[in-house]
Amino acid sequence: MPVNLPLIDPAQLHAVAGVRWGIAEVGVRKAHRKDLSVMLLDEGASVAGVFTSNRYCAAPVQVCREHLTQGSAVRALVINTGNANAGTGAPGVAHARQTCEALASLLQCAPAQILPFSTGVIMEPLPVDRIVAGLPAALADAQAAHWAQAAEGIMTTDTQPKAASVQLSIGGKTVNITGISKGAGMIRPNMATMLGFVATDANIDPALLPALVKALADGSFNRITIDGDTSTNDSFMLIATHQAGHAQITSLDSADGQALFKGLMQVARQLAHAIVRDGEGATKFITVQVEGGRTGEECRLVAYAIAHSPLVKTAFFASDPNLGRILAAVGYAGIADLDQGLIELHLDDVHVVSQGGRRPEYREEDGQRVMKGSEITVRVGLGRGTASDTVWTCDLSHDYVTINADYRS
Repeated sequence: MPVNLPLIDPAQLHAVAGVRWGIAEVGVRKAHRKDLSVMLLDEGASVAGVFTSNRYCAAPVQVCREHLTQGSAVRALVINTGNANAGTGAPGVAHARQTCEALASLLQCAPAQILPFSTGVIMEPLPVDRIVAGLPAALADAQAAHWAQAAEGIMTTDTQPKAASVQLSIGGKTVNITGISKGAGMIRPNMATMLGFVATDANIDPALLPALVKALADGSFNRITIDGDTSTNDSFMLIATHQAGHAQITSLDSADGQALFKGLMQVARQLAHAIVRDGEGATKFITVQVEGGRTGEECRLVAYAIAHSPLVKTAFFASDPNLGRILAAVGYAGIADLDQGLIELHLDDVHVVSQGGRRPEYREEDGQRVMKGSEITVRVGLGRGTASDTVWTCDLSHDYVTINADYRS
């Protein structure tokens, strides 16, 4: 079961003017499941995205990057689950292009105006004929209120759909921001086996979107880790339809720009946290805060070292306050001149380590009390400066092995 992750309420997901979702069952891998989703965009919408840093990237990632580089106005996104179309060579790229061509024909637009996405099993041919045959049904289903159905339609090993939505006021106009994501394993920074789609009707200068989507990813999806693996298909897309009716935002440093950024980050982080809370086999949601660094980068090095460590993660699963594992991770994180005599460590309200050593007042039963909880904060002080950073992770349980051992069956 996910860690304190409530089921989404479709009524709480605000429609975004200029966006419609259509979902169909086409049997990509399994029968009788939503596995094909089409996101339709009105003319004038702007799109930007960030993708996996894995050099062995999937065919749809290659085609998405190519289409975005061409600069054509995007009219639709098409997403299938069950098959990643990765490790499929030239035929996989051809299948991604064929999907775009088929949808473009139905929408009477150019193939470069379609962005394809896939998630699922790697190294299996994409059943492109089934996808193409199912496109008319997905289009017929398209509605502005279908965000919850789309969240279900992009799931793989997720145990429940993930969505988030906020409203804010800009220039006296109501602005909606709604997003969905999927992901439960192969999750680490830069990015993860995740798909994320966030849309807003805010009227923002399209030239701001590439930097904005990267900043959002860096503050959310690139701050989570489940198992330290980086996938072949990761994609996070930001869509702006410009239909809210307020004056155009031309700078993110303006009051309106900051308000929009805050709302977008709230949605992106909520989606990222939902991925961790639904991590494969997860029983605990863990926040790792590192402060007192000279730079944010070295704080991230330490935070990731702790959050990636199988020894740390299994100790949390067992509620075992074997906290030397955390200190070991701090030590091998890569700070060459780290002074261990300055290290401080807290588990929630329990002060465990002071000046590099176990505090005389620390009692193991206090550490165990914290580790038995489902929400835990690890706070490390480096004593080197004023920088800080945070990442989010989960524990590593027996079920993680079971889920991944049985994934293709």
